[in-house]
Amino acid sequence: MTEHSSDQSIVNDATEQLANASTQKSLIDQALQELNTHKNEWLTLSLSKKIDLLKEVLTGILSGAEAQVADALVAKGLKPDSSLASEDWLGGPYANARVVGTLIEALESLEAHGHTGVTEKDAYVLENGQVAVKVLPKRLMDHVLVNGFKGEVRLQKHVKASEWLERCAHVYKEVPNEGRVALVLGAGNVASIGLLDVIHKLYLEAQVCVLKFNPVNEYLEPHYAKALAPLMNAGFVRMFKGGAEEGKYLCQHELVDEIHITGSDKTHDAIVYGVGEEGAQRKANDEPICDKRISSELGNVSPIIIVPGSWTQAEINFHAANIATMMYNNVGFNCNAARVLIMQKGWPQKRALIDAIQEVLGSLEARPAYYPGAQTRYERFINSDEGALAIKPKGLEGTEKALPIGLIVDVDSDDHEHLCFNEEAFCAMAATTSLEASDARSFLELSTQFANDVLWGTLNATVIIDPRTEKTFKSALNKAVDELKYGSVCINHWPALSYGLGSTTWGAYPGHARNDIQSGTGVVHNTYLLEDVEKTVIYGPFTVWPKPPWFVTHKRSTEVAKVLVETATNLKPLALAKLFYHALRG
Repeated sequence: MTEHSSDQSIVNDATEQLANASTQKSLIDQALQELNTHKNEWLTLSLSKKIDLLKEVLTGILSGAEAQVADALVAKGLKPDSSLASEDWLGGPYANARVVGTLIEALESLEAHGHTGVTEKDAYVLENGQVAVKVLPKRLMDHVLVNGFKGEVRLQKHVKASEWLERCAHVYKEVPNEGRVALVLGAGNVASIGLLDVIHKLYLEAQVCVLKFNPVNEYLEPHYAKALAPLMNAGFVRMFKGGAEEGKYLCQHELVDEIHITGSDKTHDAIVYGVGEEGAQRKANDEPICDKRISSELGNVSPIIIVPGSWTQAEINFHAANIATMMYNNVGFNCNAARVLIMQKGWPQKRALIDAIQEVLGSLEARPAYYPGAQTRYERFINSDEGALAIKPKGLEGTEKALPIGLIVDVDSDDHEHLCFNEEAFCAMAATTSLEASDARSFLELSTQFANDVLWGTLNATVIIDPRTEKTFKSALNKAVDELKYGSVCINHWPALSYGLGSTTWGAYPGHARNDIQSGTGVVHNTYLLEDVEKTVIYGPFTVWPKPPWFVTHKRSTEVAKVLVETATNLKPLALAKLFYHALRG
């Protein structure tokens, strides 16, 4: 090829790219105009019709579950028969079906009874004067599937016990005068996020939606198209693939009224303030280039507060698997992944727990680190501290794009500028740190302060405490739960439960300034349509039998996950029998 023809090829490629970009912008313009045309129709559509549409969405989720999981495995570089398929059954179709199914029941209750299924009898006032609403267990299947767990949504402290119920589901009681068009910028890591964010904006905020997929999981487009077809055919939802240019065009479009982001704080800041030095200066001065209302969920350096006690070997083994799951589920590409394990200096069983965690991680199947930038982030963290360990899962050398699992042991808790405390690794990487405390009471106080004041983000936190210690230091535990400034606090278990249960809320602790957004603003899921949410608290047993199906050590997790999807909306006796059969052999 001559130099001239090579130059002409470059010109032709550039011309084609410009033409494609122009076409894509034209399609976006058309889609937004269609949404704008239908936004007021959505406001006036009867609740009964909205419920019917949502039931059709649920049918599409369930019928397309197997095909979606198959494509997810391909996208993540996993074999079709991989034992890791359970993660995509649980984090995709099951989470979608669970949340949508719970929302349908709440809206049916609202239509029939004037409330979403929570009433005065579900509310109580805590010792600190705060109103809490019991949201788990509520449904019949909760008593079977999450037996022994309790969940409450705590409302912001200004809310009075006499007023919360009237505020509940206010979007259906005080219909806005004008419809709005929302842009949802979908996350690239978990398959249920984008769909559930769209459902939230439609059903809890009365806004029609355009969804832009993250390029990492564009494979979801045909599956979302199937599930959301009823809403798309009616003119209430549109979807687009694309990268940063399409995202920027959508964000700045005059027909987009609001934006919801699931991603990173850096993406949020780029949208609000721009990039580079000018963007940083605008952020410092809080001078936005985009002043549209933005809700967001932006990640976290998630603390695992491990209260000192006297544990049996079986309990150590259980929580080693529990914590390993929080680290290695989805290769650590979760905003709620375990990032910093906080322990007491001098706790006699600290070393035994760390060793057990290492043993579990080393026994797991190596898998591709599919999310872009994982290796760069991994290397930054693994080289940030001399206590870093690179744990090799099985088959590491023979697995393309696989990385070791990072565990940085004994980071100095006084080094508040340490990378592990200030940045989300977003790969399979966690750290341990220790605090000097005389007993469990002082440890709970100090670890709460450390999590609130030192660690970046406010999305979710875990407190692990054995029942003997809890009995002695119950008031100290209650005080810690009261004071932890996180949108979800889970006792003894992974806060991913708060994301996936639907009746619980998911989002950052409220109050972040626009130019210090941290984990974001607003909550999603929230199927009981509560207002003025502060946090969700889930209380779980110290150990659970049979083994939870989300544990990375569960031998039949995929079989259990498939049955959970089957029973997401109906407790069928035969399916339950299969569920127990596989659960007991996990």
